[in-house]
Amino acid sequence: MRRGLTALLAAGCTLAALLLSNSPAGAADRHGDFRPPVRPAPHTVVLDGTRLQRASIALHRGDPALTATLARLTAQADGWLTKGPWTVTSKPQTPPGGDKHDYLSQAPYWWPTQPKTADNPWGCPYVQKDGVRNPDVDTITDHDGRGQMFASVYTLSLAWYYTGRAAYAEHAATILRTWFTDPATRMNPNLDHGQIIPCKTDGRAIGIIDFSQQFTDVLDATAILDIGAPGWSRADHQGMQGWYADFTTWLGGTFAAAEADADNNHGTFFDMQLAALQLATGHGDLARQTVLAAEPKRIDSQVAAGGGLPQELARTRSWHYSTFDLVALTRLAQIGRHVGVDLWSYRNPAGASIADAVDFLLPAATGAAAWTYPELEFQRFAASDVVRAAANAGDAKARAAVPLLEEPPGGDLWTLRPATEQLDPISS
Repeated sequence: MRRGLTALLAAGCTLAALLLSNSPAGAADRHGDFRPPVRPAPHTVVLDGTRLQRASIALHRGDPALTATLARLTAQADGWLTKGPWTVTSKPQTPPGGDKHDYLSQAPYWWPTQPKTADNPWGCPYVQKDGVRNPDVDTITDHDGRGQMFASVYTLSLAWYYTGRAAYAEHAATILRTWFTDPATRMNPNLDHGQIIPCKTDGRAIGIIDFSQQFTDVLDATAILDIGAPGWSRADHQGMQGWYADFTTWLGGTFAAAEADADNNHGTFFDMQLAALQLATGHGDLARQTVLAAEPKRIDSQVAAGGGLPQELARTRSWHYSTFDLVALTRLAQIGRHVGVDLWSYRNPAGASIADAVDFLLPAATGAAAWTYPELEFQRFAASDVVRAAANAGDAKARAAVPLLEEPPGGDLWTLRPATEQLDPISS
């Protein structure tokens, strides 16, 4: 058995080529069944490339459970084929710096206090209403376009990886080029004008979270395309690497310093994004330093003795923000595995770990008990991915809870996409 598996792995690329030559989405065996191709392991930064490869082998062998999950994944990918590409240059507004290639977004929880008039078109001054989203922010289209761009390329690249269907990879490539590298439509590698507050500020470091909460999906998508996807060239790879390098440099500047110093989910997501970018651009040593520094900087300051996250529990959306912060912590732990750091095993001076923070959510995540902290809109499924991540990391309580979790909208994709995602996006 072991010899057969070794031979299958060694022949992965050749086999994939043979399969693809028979069908645009894989091949059929003598009974006419779909036979997805076997892929090499991509050098992903959050996703485990070897797990993706094992899944592709199981799919090729006809694993029924994975085949059903693949049907859900490809249904989502098919929906993206008719959408996009998106570009920051299409927004109706011009950012304060005067360049439409700059990303622009508005603070979601800030609201006007006065009627909008010709003399006061924004309705200034603005006040904050935590957790209550101002619909006016959607008039600036970069934020929504960014979210669709992130989600689409991630889903399309994974669908190509498992099926070999060229259309998925080709559309993902078009979307990435349009947003990041085409001179006419590319985004400048900065977030100088993220989460502006009208009549108050032209951009805040806090706006970096518009990207950090999901940007690792783009890094993993390009890593998947880099293994030889149709429509994706060496020039595409180099263009994205250049953008990543420039953006990493910008993150190290003075504007971003306040976000790096944040002691809640903002700081965790900043570290997660930085470590992922460092790893993606070939600086694994720096990524390791970033992950190690997160032990005292994030786990010590954020996880209480009982596993709760006090900064997030104080919010009006305490359930959402607890799961949200754990998305960043568990993804950071997944990045750590790539650079030899076991973040799951770290315990802070209070004796608490990431796993304890996940276990704190289990009664509500499984439906065994009500969530007793403030929450404007409780979504039980929001915890599903972080529980799966803890279970995979060896947390026995989380493993026992997995069968009791609520399935996310669109179905559970964990077995083909084993990385935590924010499952309740309240930002759009």
